Amino acid sequence: MIIDSVMDFDSGAGRTGDVHNKLVEEFCRSNQLEVDYIIETHAHADHLTGANYLAEQFPHAKTAVGEHIQEVQALFQGVFNLSHKEDKFAPDGSQFDMLLKDNQEFLLGSTPVKVWHTPGHTPACVSLVVGGDKPYAVFTGDTLFMPDMGTARCDFPGGSVEKLYNSIQRLYKNLDDDVKVFVGHDYGPGGREMKWETTIGESKQKNKQITASTSLEEFSKFRSERDAQLNAPKLIIPSLQVNLRNGKLPPPEDNGMVYLKMPVNVIGAK
Repeated sequence: MIIDSVMDFDSGAGRTGDVHNKLVEEFCRSNQLEVDYIIETHAHADHLTGANYLAEQFPHAKTAVGEHIQEVQALFQGVFNLSHKEDKFAPDGSQFDMLLKDNQEFLLGSTPVKVWHTPGHTPACVSLVVGGDKPYAVFTGDTLFMPDMGTARCDFPGGSVEKLYNSIQRLYKNLDDDVKVFVGHDYGPGGREMKWETTIGESKQKNKQITASTSLEEFSKFRSERDAQLNAPKLIIPSLQVNLRNGKLPPPEDNGMVYLKMPVNVIGAK
């Protein structure tokens, strides 16, 4: 199961690449791993997904995302004018092989994996709980970060502080303290080395934004004040246009070129 893959993208040069994807592919092949699933925990705003390339290399694998991706697609369809006749973009999730539902379970080999809908960062966020009746790991995407980083932001369209709070409390209340948590991002706060793994127990006790005892009011105040200070991710505009298509670039125009659009708020325009 490949989770939240990445396409290389040089925004200044307008150039894509597959260096990272090829490393993932090489790792899978050298370890004789059968890739059954290529999954997105949500439509990312800070990188372009490598799902399309990987799906071509592993044609038996199913691509998947949470079923609420349709809400995100519909939200941004108008922003990028994706409904014009040359594009034929449909906000129905048909770009993915599977739309994952809350509490849906599937097998990874003989290992059960359960889908939990954990919205808040975006409407479509899911966490992947591994281990069946006795979970031992959870992949949280952008819902929960390392304890000294906190959580994802909630100020994107469709985001919700209250929903993110409830999503994290669901993890805290329903998973044992020793369950490993694999996070989707880390920025090495304070100059520490990068990390990607914590536990539910450590998060419940030490997460800087939301412990097991943090109230909704406390979390909302912290998150709202923090989000107000954040700039938009540098790749939000190109990444959404690709990620809503499951890693495919927009179709070429009549000159054979592919374009990623830049919406412009023109001063004085009606």
